[in-house]
Amino acid sequence: MLPQDFTERMRRMLGEEAPAFFAEMERAPVKALRVNTGKIARETFLAKAPFSLAPVPWAADGFYYDSADAPGRHPWHEAGAYYIQEASAMAPVTYLMRPSGGEGKVTYQDERILDLCAAPGGKSTQIAAAMRGEGLLICNEIHPARAKILSENVERMGVCNAVVTNESPQRLAGRFRGYFTRILVDAPCSGEGMFRKNGEACAEWSLANVGQCAARQDAILDCAAEMLAPGGRLVYATCTFAPREDEGSIARFLTRHAEFVVEEAPLSEGFASGRPEWGGETVSSDVKRQLVRTIRLWPHRLRGEGHYLAVLRKEGELRAGQGAAGVQKGVSDREAAQPGGGVREYLEFARETLGEEGMPAAGDAGRWLRFGEQLYRMPQGTPELSGLRILRPGLHLGTIKKGRFEPSHALALALHPGDARRHAQISETAAASYLRGETFPWEGEKGWYLVTVDGCSVGWGKLSGGVMRNHYPKGLRKGG
Repeated sequence: MLPQDFTERMRRMLGEEAPAFFAEMERAPVKALRVNTGKIARETFLAKAPFSLAPVPWAADGFYYDSADAPGRHPWHEAGAYYIQEASAMAPVTYLMRPSGGEGKVTYQDERILDLCAAPGGKSTQIAAAMRGEGLLICNEIHPARAKILSENVERMGVCNAVVTNESPQRLAGRFRGYFTRILVDAPCSGEGMFRKNGEACAEWSLANVGQCAARQDAILDCAAEMLAPGGRLVYATCTFAPREDEGSIARFLTRHAEFVVEEAPLSEGFASGRPEWGGETVSSDVKRQLVRTIRLWPHRLRGEGHYLAVLRKEGELRAGQGAAGVQKGVSDREAAQPGGGVREYLEFARETLGEEGMPAAGDAGRWLRFGEQLYRMPQGTPELSGLRILRPGLHLGTIKKGRFEPSHALALALHPGDARRHAQISETAAASYLRGETFPWEGEKGWYLVTVDGCSVGWGKLSGGVMRNHYPKGLRKGG
């Protein structure tokens, strides 16, 4: 049952469209996934996928799948070949990563992108796929338990250029003034757009909560505005229909921040323009004109849930390196790992196990970071992070102890078959056994093997005496 106050408000908002909207809310939601092109080519996925797929119009790598399919139980899921993601939720990153006005001056290698409210990680990993391993992506989540899930999904999708933080927007704004080239604010909201997917969101809804969410969104947007570089892009998104959290939030933001404008953005199939009359009674005519450029996704007009988004640009010209000098101060109190200072074991492992494509680059030495026994490779240009709560300072390479190096699961997932000297390509049936932690027979040179299924790395194995020892993490193993 939909809350009465919600139902009455939606009837007022939609008028003659209300019956179609409520009829759609009674239907089962459609299901979708997004191909991780950092792990598998779109064409390869389509040629091999055992699912019934139809394209999501607004996301080049998004596909609807049939309710009878179970992609969450396929080995490709554990290999990070795709992310199960609601179709409308793919739209904000599509707009965030469109070519910017600074194109030709700022490349992905120069980009510093922040996903400010990032858990569980669908949009962060979508951004990472678009960046193709270049530049810096900071994925932040204020709630510790959700930040842990975010970090796990960043690892599963093989992302190698991301830092995962567990901070408040206010703390980050105090450190990164004018720093980021693009920021996504997928704002905490009343979740009205998810009512038919999430009964808990429906049960917890109230008009008072809508007001609380709107106030929280104002504070988060102010922090994002402070952290965006001149000429940078900010995409604001919610999964609610509430005008106070949608057009209202953007109207209030533009009133407080005259240095921002709403960008013109093309409407995809089924998308609708924002409604200026929902911005509030005291909104200026200029702000109202801009609200028309914001975007609404209605479930009765497309195959997806309810969303709202606005693409904002900060005045000024975006330049490579702009804003970085104020925070990039070297490693400070972090333990920088250098060859001979604990990384020798990793270099020996790399020479023995990794192919030419997977070997550390000449400039990697300045990016190694060691915390106790754990070794990481920070993204290029990682700023000073001391004093912040960091869950993942980059790609976890592995563990150094007692003169030996053991590669991490994260490293396996970040590699392609050609990055390793030895890899064991196994069938989907064998992969199910591997994911349960079982060993399997194999012939070849002893040592570490990258285990792959259909060309996607899924973990490590170590061959000895014709038996491939299983190094899939115990905490991730599937039941029998």
